[in-house]
Amino acid sequence: MDVDNVFHMTGGTGRTSYTNNSSLQKKASDMVKHITLETVQELYLTTTPKTLGIADLGCSSGPNTLSIIRDIVEAVQTTSHKIMVPPPEFQVYLNDLPTNDFNSIFKSLPEFSKKLNEERKDGTSTTSPSIFIGGYPGSFYGRLLPNNCLHFVYSSYSLHWLSKESTLTQVPSALYDEKGNSVNKGTIYISDTSPKEVSQAYLKQFQEDFSLFLRTRSKELTEGGRMVLILLGREGPNHVDRGNSFFWELLSRSFSILVSKGVVEEEKIDSYDVHFYAPSKDEIEEEVRKEGSFQLDRFEMFEIERNEKKNNNESPGTTVAMTVRAIQESMISQHFGQGILDDLFEIYGRLIDEEMAKEAIRPITFVVTLRKL
Repeated sequence: MDVDNVFHMTGGTGRTSYTNNSSLQKKASDMVKHITLETVQELYLTTTPKTLGIADLGCSSGPNTLSIIRDIVEAVQTTSHKIMVPPPEFQVYLNDLPTNDFNSIFKSLPEFSKKLNEERKDGTSTTSPSIFIGGYPGSFYGRLLPNNCLHFVYSSYSLHWLSKESTLTQVPSALYDEKGNSVNKGTIYISDTSPKEVSQAYLKQFQEDFSLFLRTRSKELTEGGRMVLILLGREGPNHVDRGNSFFWELLSRSFSILVSKGVVEEEKIDSYDVHFYAPSKDEIEEEVRKEGSFQLDRFEMFEIERNEKKNNNESPGTTVAMTVRAIQESMISQHFGQGILDDLFEIYGRLIDEEMAKEAIRPITFVVTLRKL
């Protein structure tokens, strides 16, 4: 499957859109916002550029996209006011795959400017910030921008997605035998029943992708430029636990229920592999060390409580199911057809609630700050 031309968060503002189902991602970015803003402020204090280049890689769409940009702009303006220098102009590069709903981002720019100007009334600035925002479609596993145009790179909940070049979805690969038959039958990710070759294939693809990400960003960032990367990970060497992998295990079970009802063919599941990988701390640190362009300044791990109910009293399982649907709908409908989506995610939400009633599911998130050498 051509990930670049298929994969995208569900656009628009409908019930299943990413706009209305990204509160968990927002909660995570807010939990580490102090790290993001401290990193940007320190960068600005040590460089004071006249134009500050900022990239949000994997920006998606919806309220989360411009919220962090507004926070960054305000933090830099406050810092410039304290050190009594004119605030910089801001060149903002918003990146995601070409199928992303960039239109909804652009439509929200007037409201973004309005809020920014309203929040200027705290007295830290007397003039409106000069902000130039553009959309830059393409995979961040490759060059996107000119040399040395960036000072700060932000990426939230994107780097656990593997590239379009992923060997996982190409035949032959480590997940398929010489006849093109899956060796990872009945599941869409790494599970207890997966041969060791499966986890090795996922790790290899992550290593290739993350190394390429670092290598290309090192060309686009100025010397001393910073990155804040937020991504899903795992706590230790075991790929199968009650963390992020368990959510995929439950989605595999949901597909199996549809197979038992005759709605989905078993072969369809065998030929579907999630282009996702939750790395460990050691695996990330090793790639940073091997690639050699960056110094690791900070690495923190945290969990997000997922047992709260939304305002409409949806169960925690339904909230998670809708979040995953907003992310995976494009890929699943391409492979299985749109007709299964409602039933699939209704089952999925119910299974999550049942498991969370037994024992907590503990998805792990990492925040990593890097400095270009």
